[in-house]
Amino acid sequence: MRLLVAEDDPMLLKSILYIFEKNKFVADGVSNGSDALEYALSNNYDGLILDIMMPEKDGLEVVATLREMGVSTPVLFLTARTEVSQRVEGLDAGADDYLTKPFAAPELLARTRAMLRRKDNYVPELMEYNDVTLNRSTYQLIYREHLHALRGREFQLMEILMQRPNMIIPTEHFITHVWGWDTNVEISVVWVHMSNLRKKLKEMNAPLSIRFVRNAGYVLEAAREPL
Repeated sequence: MRLLVAEDDPMLLKSILYIFEKNKFVADGVSNGSDALEYALSNNYDGLILDIMMPEKDGLEVVATLREMGVSTPVLFLTARTEVSQRVEGLDAGADDYLTKPFAAPELLARTRAMLRRKDNYVPELMEYNDVTLNRSTYQLIYREHLHALRGREFQLMEILMQRPNMIIPTEHFITHVWGWDTNVEISVVWVHMSNLRKKLKEMNAPLSIRFVRNAGYVLEAAREPL
């Protein structure tokens, strides 16, 4: 899952990004409303965590603009405001939830997971395809009695593949959603991680394969029966 965090306090922004990345989310951070709006309009994010009080554009303006433009990405507001009327204002602007500062890391994660569960394309904790399961809580790939704990990038790539089995996913999509649209990561890095995933599927005797389609991308599909 890829998140955008907009928070103008640099120390708090750094802390929030660390919390998400430690818990296997991919997260980008910005410090003002104008950047938040530009990034959010890319539609590269599964969820937005926005401070309400930000320079240039506040969180309310950002969400209102996104909703007017048809962007339905779920939003969690971070706010120091405690008055009911102000919280209602945020929800009426198009946010899905709010979290009052200061907050604890477990509550931030719980609210974020709840927000993501309300997405139109909600992804469950257990993703299954052809009898193989990806556990999004433990980051384990499971087939019968076999399992592999996936590392951060491997897990994120496998999550994308499991969301769209039998569909060719462009290599650029993996780079954008796992490393970020402004990264310098080369295509060869994706190849290395896909190779590692293939090895783990083979070690598990899992009936899945990750096929590379030249000039197109990668596709997760049921392994072909041997002739």
